[in-house]
Amino acid sequence: MYFTDRGIEELEQRRGEEEVTLAWLAEKLRTFVDLNPDFETPVERLATWLARLDDDDDEDL
Repeated sequence: MYFTDRGIEELEQRRGEEEVTLAWLAEKLRTFVDLNPDFETPVERLATWLARLDDDDDEDL
C-alpha cells in the first residue's frame, strides 16, 4: 500500500456517500494550492489528468 492510499481510503470512508460537483472539487483544489503552494504541480497534474480522462490520446498523460 502506498502512503497516499491511506488518505484516499480516509476520503472514501468519511465522504464516500457524498455527492459533489466538479466545480466544488476545483474550488477545494484551488484552496488547497493557495494554502500549500509546494503542491501546485501535483495538483495541476491531477486536475489535468481528470479533465482528460475521456480523451482518445490517453498515452500523452
